[in-house]
Amino acid sequence: MATGLVVLCPGQGAQHPAMFDMARTDPAAGRLLDAWFGDPLLAEPLQAAVEGSARFANRIAQPSIVAATLAMWTALADSLPQPALVAGYSIGELSAHAVAGALAPTAAVQLALERATLMDACVSNGVPQAMVALSAMPDGSTAALLQRFGFHAAIVTGEDTLVAGGPAAQRDALAEAAVAAGGRATVLPVEVASHTPLLAGAVAPFAALLARQYWSTPAFPVLSGICAEPAWDATRAVGDLSRQIAEPIRWQDCMDACAEAGATVALELGPGAALSRMLQARHPGIACRSVTEFRSLDGIRSWLGRQLD
Repeated sequence: MATGLVVLCPGQGAQHPAMFDMARTDPAAGRLLDAWFGDPLLAEPLQAAVEGSARFANRIAQPSIVAATLAMWTALADSLPQPALVAGYSIGELSAHAVAGALAPTAAVQLALERATLMDACVSNGVPQAMVALSAMPDGSTAALLQRFGFHAAIVTGEDTLVAGGPAAQRDALAEAAVAAGGRATVLPVEVASHTPLLAGAVAPFAALLARQYWSTPAFPVLSGICAEPAWDATRAVGDLSRQIAEPIRWQDCMDACAEAGATVALELGPGAALSRMLQARHPGIACRSVTEFRSLDGIRSWLGRQLD
């Protein structure tokens, strides 16, 4: 690993009205954001994210998260050493391919909106869906509990922590049963059971959309969320990005893959700091920060310079 730098691209959950502000202080990132906010296709969801209306709705959250992530990368990329690898959490994996240069930034934001639309269609054509975060679960109890309530593991983040997706009608019962079993449960503000078989109907259409894109060879590897292995070519990227809509994300393994590759520094592009905190807790030897923890782009550059010196 040349620099020891790993870049992390967040998923949904931490979007907020000011999430574009720091990136806008960079001229190139500001021009990119202006183009997106002026785009007839993207303006409505991005503006809704800023104004706060339905910020957690899929069709608002997914393109706005990707836009914020890639604007921040645009602001920082020219002043940073080339990362050794990039990993993205859920929708963040789409951002990661643009960070590595495999996809154009605008194409990635547009694809995020298309992805959200396809996922939402899986809900409108069936039963309401929900997601619940479970942690501190007793050994061996999780699988039976999920099966009992018709839920599926969606994102595995640790030995006893995961996010599960399933029918909304069983959401509260699952959370209560998890607490009764000695664990902890948090109902998430999400109405789509991402990364579960309930979203299978979105996989093939999204794969077709991805296959029509122009793909370049990435400048550095992108970790696949469903297997924690590098995706170097378009065929692998199209397959993994589409399959992860309905298959569980192995984020625990992705974090371990970063450490095994020799990562010494990790920068989360934000918004939010969940990924950097998880990685720091699991691998304390890696210096982890999110851009949201800084007040300026220069502050981020200065910290990275000290860590990578």
